[in-house]
Amino acid sequence: MLIGYMRPYQEDPKCADQLQKLKNVDCTIIIAEEHASAKKRTHLMEMLTNLNRGDKIIITKLFTLADSTHHLVELLETIEIKRAYLQSLTEGIDTSHTDGYHFNDIVKHLLVFQSDVISEKTKQGMYEAKLKGVSTGRPRKPDENVKRAITMYQSKKYSLAEIKEKTGISKSTLYRYLESEIM
Repeated sequence: MLIGYMRPYQEDPKCADQLQKLKNVDCTIIIAEEHASAKKRTHLMEMLTNLNRGDKIIITKLFTLADSTHHLVELLETIEIKRAYLQSLTEGIDTSHTDGYHFNDIVKHLLVFQSDVISEKTKQGMYEAKLKGVSTGRPRKPDENVKRAITMYQSKKYSLAEIKEKTGISKSTLYRYLESEIM
């Protein structure tokens, strides 16, 4: 049996893209998590419990199934114990093929997978912060402090350490502002 599994993520919050791809490969059943959270993935646990020999779980990307490399390894072991298979459409992985898979390709996919997980968690965190009205990114220095630091530097009466102590502007930040002023 071909079992499609999907869960929402930042770029596909309603699972529409995943659903279309899973329908295109004729999944017998399509299971959808109701949330993107790593916790309480009841549909995933239920699917693994009911997995039968020869079944194949089909996903669009590795990170829709697992939340970390460690979690992926645990899930692959569970699937293998059940003598079932996993196919990831984006990465082109299909554990039902007996001709093997090159180790280098696996490592490359794991690196991309880990990057996807980190990127997704970062995007989710930034999105949640934005909803709360919190600005993301490096905090900007107040303009008055920068102007004061530039004035102090140009007066040649203060050392860089004194400028930093009085304004909170580091040497590298000061030089960056001075360079942008010249250009």
